[in-house]
Amino acid sequence: MAKKQRRRAAATADKYALYQESVQDTESDIALAERVFKQEYGRPPRLLREDFSGTSLMACDWVTRHADNHAWAIDLDPEPLAWGRERNLAKLDAGQAKRVELVQADVMEAECGPVDVCVALNFSYFLFKTREQLLGYLKKARSTLKEEGIFMVDVYGGAEAQTTMTETREQDADFDYVWDQDLFDPITHDVVNYIHFEFPDGSEMRKAFRYDWRLWSLPELCDLMKEAGFKDTRVYWEGTEKKTNEGNGIFRRAAHAPDDPAWIAYIVAIP
Repeated sequence: MAKKQRRRAAATADKYALYQESVQDTESDIALAERVFKQEYGRPPRLLREDFSGTSLMACDWVTRHADNHAWAIDLDPEPLAWGRERNLAKLDAGQAKRVELVQADVMEAECGPVDVCVALNFSYFLFKTREQLLGYLKKARSTLKEEGIFMVDVYGGAEAQTTMTETREQDADFDYVWDQDLFDPITHDVVNYIHFEFPDGSEMRKAFRYDWRLWSLPELCDLMKEAGFKDTRVYWEGTEKKTNEGNGIFRRAAHAPDDPAWIAYIVAIP
């Protein structure tokens, strides 16, 4: 008889594993990048640069999709990179692993291009709080791309994004994910957010992740991308599940959208 699997608790849980399970959906991110790229250029993308890569999950998943796919994962923090090397890169076969390069560096300085697709996901680029800083990064991102390439970011917003609140989401029966909007400054749009994890035994992993960001808006970002030299920007808006009135995970290009109190979208910029 198989042993009953022990439920996780705060003392023994791995925050990076919890993050990957509750936050990241690399399959959907990659599918959107592939779809948009193929629609634009008539061929599949093969070379990926994942900025602010953390545990490099997207880069590792990217190379499993085709034998010609290569990826560079760039992050300044050595801890998540080391975790990704041991937990994500190690799961790949030898051929796949050779096509991933994990780079500990500032994204403003790292060189790896030119690539087909450059991404900055999970709102990571929100750490740039001034126009000058973000414009500098967007110029850098554009410089990494081939003539036929795309730059893709995700964005969140809505009235609920501009208030202090917490949202708890049950993640199977193993743990709960808690998104904590701890601070919002309406003058500067500075935000401080935390991710906590709660477990069935009553234990908690408080402030597992902390984010000190500026909450950028869609028009601000699109304008800055064009100022950085991108010739076109496209917003991909999430559809709504009629029964639940919640997002359905399907993103389509849109020029206008309904007033949604809490939304997530993608911007794809064309060089």
